[in-house]
Amino acid sequence: MKKFFIIIFFLNLSFGSAYSIGPDVFVQSTVNRASQILSKNISKEEKINRLKIIAKETVDIRGIGFYSLGSVRKNLNDGQKKEYFYLFENYFLKSFASRLSEYTNPKIEVQDKKVINKNYTIVNSLLISTPDRPEVKIDWRIYTKNPDNPLIRDLIIEGLSLARTQKEEFASILSSNNNNINILFKTLENFSKN
Repeated sequence: MKKFFIIIFFLNLSFGSAYSIGPDVFVQSTVNRASQILSKNISKEEKINRLKIIAKETVDIRGIGFYSLGSVRKNLNDGQKKEYFYLFENYFLKSFASRLSEYTNPKIEVQDKKVINKNYTIVNSLLISTPDRPEVKIDWRIYTKNPDNPLIRDLIIEGLSLARTQKEEFASILSSNNNNINILFKTLENFSKN
């Protein structure tokens, strides 16, 4: 699950919107707002709490979670789906919180956007290099079906889809355990408890 941690940092750079906003402006605004929170002179716990709220409001955690299950989600009953979303959301937010403190004031510049269809736009950006890290190309997959509430669905970092990586990792856990969904549930639960 290590690769998934990378997505947490970027998925957190989210910004609630009460009005229609272009996907490119949305991405730049998310980065700017998250940078302000990360650079504030407040406790680590307070930073995490503020960014968790933003993530819950603007990242499509449910969509990412069910995408990560792949075709297995079709075999779940309503009770299992409810349990999975609860566990995945806790996993997502815990992962996010545990890695967020490693980053301060990220500088990301939006460069371009490409409308795929009415539901999706890809926003191209660059994470500006620092003495500690190289420049990184980041493409944001923004769900725009509701233009008043754009949502982050995926990040493609240097060509690697992080949502797809998460899906492959969950598939590996399931295939190693005869597709026993309870094993995945237990894995997510144990991670959230530690």
